[in-house]
Amino acid sequence: MTTHGVTHDTALLRRLNTRATLQALRRGGPQTLTQLARAAGLSRQTAEAALADLTARGLAREVPPAGGGAGRPARRFAFRADAGHVAGLDVGPRRILAVLADLNGDVVAEHRIDVDERLPAAERLALAERAATACAETAGVARGGVWAATAGTSGIVDRSGRVTLSTLIPGWTGLDLAGQVGRWFGCPGFAANDANLAAVAEHWRGSARHVDDLVYVLTGYRAGHGLLLDGRLRTGRTGSAGELGRVPFTGWEDASVVLAEAGREAGELFQAARAGERQALALVDRLAHGLARGASVLVAAVDPELVVVGGGLVRGGGGEVLLERIRAHLAEMCLNPPEVAPSTFGEESIAYGAVRLALDHVERKLMEPYEESASGHSAR
Repeated sequence: MTTHGVTHDTALLRRLNTRATLQALRRGGPQTLTQLARAAGLSRQTAEAALADLTARGLAREVPPAGGGAGRPARRFAFRADAGHVAGLDVGPRRILAVLADLNGDVVAEHRIDVDERLPAAERLALAERAATACAETAGVARGGVWAATAGTSGIVDRSGRVTLSTLIPGWTGLDLAGQVGRWFGCPGFAANDANLAAVAEHWRGSARHVDDLVYVLTGYRAGHGLLLDGRLRTGRTGSAGELGRVPFTGWEDASVVLAEAGREAGELFQAARAGERQALALVDRLAHGLARGASVLVAAVDPELVVVGGGLVRGGGGEVLLERIRAHLAEMCLNPPEVAPSTFGEESIAYGAVRLALDHVERKLMEPYEESASGHSAR
């Protein structure tokens, strides 16, 4: 007679074996059953049973055998990255960018809409939904094929995905942005601050791939910071970690205000600075000093390995001339100044970080021990 405890242990072991097989399949690309069993640390028979479970769930498939060998080629199997998709959005004051990615994080569609910064919240949300659904239509992905969606936006966003404070987007404060995004696709929805998501993107596939402690500086329409420690995003108790705008003595200035007062556009300013114009160099130094003072607060607090600078000023031609002055000011302000690097990305960094956050949710579900097959629960 089988006791309840033994039955439970057997089911748990089966689920853990399936999890190990899935992890090995995702890491290793197309593999034979023997290779997969070795990578998962399982017997061939156990890996075969787990692979059958994954195939039934639509997460694995057989691929053509590798050529070149004598005799009958071994069957090979691969993870199905197209089994599901995730959506990532950047919903900013002046732009909405939506991207759709497969389960490997590879972008399969994107859609951009320029918007007026005074656009009311309801209309902005409608355009964001249009951009997101346009991506799904372009990629031929049905509504149920999007397994998670994340939106990035300016302002303070709490852990539930609600915007608790927004000074840049009309009607945004109090918005349950995560809930809105999830309803568009009938899937789990998430939301986060734009600078935080840009930091996530840099750590995933950008300039911070090889570091675990990172301060990200977002420049442009507004300045902001993202913070990763031990490879994990840190947003604080209320989501306001890194919001230094009201901290005295940080030297915080909005770049848009500084440029407007000087009557200059960012691209023209940096071009003049590279040509050696003294007034332009002084203005670039002023911008760099403010950005460095804000970053130095976080640098002094957490002593990161790297500071990444991204956003509109860097994309707008600032590049190295701005970073050079930020490095110089940080060297004066910090006991042990970290390396300062430009962002790898253009305007897509926030949307890519949103994709990564959505993938994190999906992967947690995929990697969780499965329910018994008889329960009928999906991997999502």
